[in-house]
Formats: sequence, C-alpha cells, structure tokens
Amino acid sequence: MGLGLHGGGLESARFLLKRGAEVTVTDLRDETTLEPSISLLDKTRAQTGSKPVRYVFGKHDIDDFKNADIVIKNPGVRPDSQFLQAAKKIETDLSLFLSLSPARLFAVTGTKGKSGTASALYKILSTDRKNGKAFLGGNITVSPLTFLDDLSRNDDVVLELSSFQLGDIKNRKAADGSGLLKPKAAVITSIMRDHLDRYASMEEYIDDKRNIYREQDKSCVTVAGDDEWGKSFTSETKAKPVVWSLNKTREGVNGGWIEPDGRGFARFYDLNEANLKDGEIFELVPEKLLIQGRHQRLNALCAALSAAALGVEINAITSALSAYAGVEHRLELFREIKSKNGGFAIRFYNDSAATIPEAAACCVETLSEKDSLILVTGGTDKNLDFYPIVNAAAKAEKIILLAGTGSDKLAFLLARNGISHDGPFDDLNEAARRALESAEKQKQSCNVALSPGCASFGMFLNEFDRGKKWKEAVSRLTN
Repeated sequence: MGLGLHGGGLESARFLLKRGAEVTVTDLRDETTLEPSISLLDKTRAQTGSKPVRYVFGKHDIDDFKNADIVIKNPGVRPDSQFLQAAKKIETDLSLFLSLSPARLFAVTGTKGKSGTASALYKILSTDRKNGKAFLGGNITVSPLTFLDDLSRNDDVVLELSSFQLGDIKNRKAADGSGLLKPKAAVITSIMRDHLDRYASMEEYIDDKRNIYREQDKSCVTVAGDDEWGKSFTSETKAKPVVWSLNKTREGVNGGWIEPDGRGFARFYDLNEANLKDGEIFELVPEKLLIQGRHQRLNALCAALSAAALGVEINAITSALSAYAGVEHRLELFREIKSKNGGFAIRFYNDSAATIPEAAACCVETLSEKDSLILVTGGTDKNLDFYPIVNAAAKAEKIILLAGTGSDKLAFLLARNGISHDGPFDDLNEAARRALESAEKQKQSCNVALSPGCASFGMFLNEFDRGKKWKEAVSRLTN
C-alpha cells in the first residue's frame, strides 16, 4: 500500500517478489508520477524471474485489502484508514526487517536532527572496525530491507525512525515473544511541535516517539535531552539513561554537553561497556568540524554519546566526527560563486529538510552570524506556529516566499511585524532568480539558503525533491 518514490514501498515489493509472493501494488498516485519506482520494480522482476506484479493506480480497491494475506503499510498512511481496517494482517518494511535482522541495532528518532545524528553515528560505527560492517537505513530514505540479506551478528545497523514508523511498530512482538523493536541504543534528538495536522496533540505525537525505548532493558542505553520531554524519557526508560545538553551535566549523571567553543565533553558512571573511569571527563566532539551550527554539534554529540556508551573507542569517535561532512538537504553547502560587484563570495545552501519553523530559525541563526543572508522559505502548513521564523527573519537581508498555505500565514505575520518579503512564488526558478539578484546587491559575502520551515507538498513530491530542484535551479542560474 503506497509504492511511493522514497524506496520503502519499492523495497518491500522487491523483498516479497524475491521470496515468491504474489504482489499487488496499490497507490493513489498515477503511473506517470510513479514511473521511476515502477521501472525499478519491473527490472527486479525480470532479473529474478519472479511472478508478475499487479498494479492498481489512482485508487485503492477494498477487495484487494480483504483478500491479501498480508498488507504492507506505508508509514504515511493513517492507521485508521478504512482499507487497513479490512486487512487480515498488516506489516511494514520495518517490521519485516526487525523480525529477521541478526545485527546490533542503534535507533534514532526526534523531531529535528534525526538524519544528522543517524548519519554521524553511522560514520562513527564505520570507522576502524575490527569485525563486521555498519549499515544505515530507515526514514533517511533507505529501506533496511535493501541490506537485510547482507547482515551478520557482527554488524551494526543504524535506523532513523519517524513517529509514524514508531507508531506502526507499537506493541509488536518478535517470534519469541520479546519486543520487536529493542535497540541496544535508543537516541532521541530535539523534540519540537510537528505533524499536528495528523496528531490530535503533542502528547499523542510524543507517545509514538516513546516506542523507541519501551522494549529496552538494563542492557541497553537511552540517550535523550535535558529538557522537559527528554527528562520524561530518561525517567521512564528501563534502559540506562544518558543525557545530552548544552550545559554541563551534573555529577553522577551519564551524559555530555557542548562548551561555548563548540567542543563536546562527556562523563559516564556505571556503564560497563564504555570501558571508562567513572566520573572522568573526556572530549567527544572536536572543536573543528566540517558541519556548521550549534544544533549540528548537538547531533554529533548525541551520536557520540550512544557510541561511547556501548564501547566504541573515543579516538575512533573523534576521528570520525572530524571527517563527517553532514547530510544532503540539511544545511548543505552545494555551490559558491563570486559576485559581480567586487568578487565577494555568494554561498548557496540547501536546507530543504527544515520542515518546521524552528529548523528554519536555526538555519537563519547559523548563516547570518558572520555574513548577510538571503532566505528562501515557506510552503505547506502542518498546523504549526510560524513565529520562530518571524522572530529570526529580522536577521536576514531578504525574505523570499514559496507558495503554499504555510506561506500565506507567514506572509501575514511578517507584514504584521514590519518585515518585507518577495513572493510567494509558485515557480522555484523565479524564487532562485530573485535570491541571486538580491545576493548580487550585497557589498559583502552573502549566504543564500532554502530553508522552508514547512512541508513540501503542493509544489513538490517531497522535501528531497524540493532540495534537488533548488540545487538544479541555482546551478542553471550560476553556470
């Protein structure tokens, strides 16, 4: 249910075809939109000699769900769907993976910072290994089914998990009766308001997040923040709690913090796997990193804490983080040119994964610190508060809005606070052209960033499509 373009539906279908299943793929979108995934699936079927795929596009047929032995659910589908109610048995690519994987599991969730933390953790676990390999998948657009057949007990798997994915796995049990999701390390990054177009309240949203540690025990660790939500996680988990913070953690508390100079430090107590002296302070995040922004340093700290707590050598952690270049679509510097009026640098950033206002505000804070900033923002609303963008917008030289219901709210708030803007534009190429023109008028080095603070639907297929098209638009203008 839901072939999609992110890979989850495609890889589920591939996985089942290879094992002899009769597969029906049903998706509300049309064949033209889904052609890339259809082509890959047909190629797999031809290569493996598996049974033909039956496609149903532009609709769902209730009989398909009634008659199927198993329905593979896309995480984006609401669990109260009438079609799912008709199914005999429901699985996801994640539940299929977890029921079969022999590897040690690191799971990462949160509102923002999931991908950066998961990717940094994967970088750490891939460095200087003596046995096995590290793998990265989940909500980061790589289905774990793509590498399931390659796994052994010596391997480590890092999964980025969304609230939707965690909600789908709630109360699921493995064949031996244990919890299906029991990560050796559960990492929870920053918690902010999000997805309130789907959840009735923040409490309901957070309840799905809690599934990441509900099946853990004292052999595991839970890494969470020192804010109100984080404290509720660490007090509730049965695993050993580890705290991340912007401030030095109290003595006797397992955790780490970021100093004003950007370095990250930690100290542990009673963590046998860490092989460190109780209470000894050690450096985990080096001062010089390739990634930018305090929020990205916190992501690196979250990753480092979970690795160190499970025995990864500190030198391997700091070495890996020094070489970590970040994630596509997350404060990604992808192009730099010289302006026409004196040779100042214009740097272009893709922060398309900033899908909530707080994330866009972090982008503004980071990129306006030393240079002027042209901000391209806005998109589709998720019933969120846009004041974080409005409050940060005063630090930008220019605000350019993309079309969408969120931009309509944002435009009103900007005007009420005396902040001018261009747009909204329903053409990304025009928005990019306006941004470049504004940057050329600056008399100093300038940053130009797409950081929407909104969902992408309407103008784009998803946030990754939005980021890709932004980079293409800038490249056309600056070549």
